[in-house]
Amino acid sequence: MSDAHRRFLGALHVLTDEHVRRPTRLPGWTVGHVLTHVARNADSHVRRADAAVRGEMVDQYVGGYPGREAEIQAGSGRPAAEIVEDVTRSAQAVDEVWRGLPRHAWAGRSRDANGRERPLFELPARRWQELEVHVVDLDVGVSHRDWSDEFVLEWLPRTRERMWDQLPAGASGLRFDDPRDELAWLYGRLRRDDLPEPPPWG
Repeated sequence: MSDAHRRFLGALHVLTDEHVRRPTRLPGWTVGHVLTHVARNADSHVRRADAAVRGEMVDQYVGGYPGREAEIQAGSGRPAAEIVEDVTRSAQAVDEVWRGLPRHAWAGRSRDANGRERPLFELPARRWQELEVHVVDLDVGVSHRDWSDEFVLEWLPRTRERMWDQLPAGASGLRFDDPRDELAWLYGRLRRDDLPEPPPWG
């Protein structure tokens, strides 16, 4: 996970105040929204880890989806340097808490924003997914074709399975030159004239 954080943070050095106000493909979200979300996502993992150590189960975000959205909106308009510092600090915090987590706490359970309960040991992979998908949203020269083989091998089968019954008719017959293209399409990060619109991801 530390490597994924380093790659993500390494892409942020080009950001300016103008850049963080640019729109992204995510409806209503600027680059500043995406980065604030990544920071608050890290904070949510720290909360969940701290609760697991205490033997408690907590919700991922205080106030659920409305609370999550309020925090993102509140932080999205900050200067680029302040947002990047926030993303960096929060990434370091989650790396630190996971490195020091007692073995028993990894089996502790917490609730995702959608109410689903899951054990803590599933969360590093989900954080990895957040980083790899959202770095593409930043428009800083990183594309889905930069995803590692390991990431695609981990997440393409899982994403296919989760979204299979929601895919448009005929999706099983689609052909992709690179499996990264298929995963990017499922994530809504690849659009081509020959590809149908996928269902919402996330």
